[in-house]
Amino acid sequence: MIKVKSRAGESVQQMVKRFKKMCEKEGLIRDIKRNSYYEKPSERNRRKRRKSQRMARLFSSTNL
Repeated sequence: MIKVKSRAGESVQQMVKRFKKMCEKEGLIRDIKRNSYYEKPSERNRRKRRKSQRMARLFSSTNL
């Protein structure tokens, strides 16, 4: 759960801006957008497989 405590002399707009950044950093917005529509299990598996292939390629190229 994301919590934002006010700092000394900080306006509400600055707190909201920090909250939005924290949400984006946690990937909360991306998850909400992804869950806003139904995704078939085969599409979910395909997305996960592509992500793992992309990560494997990235790590194999950095280890050379």
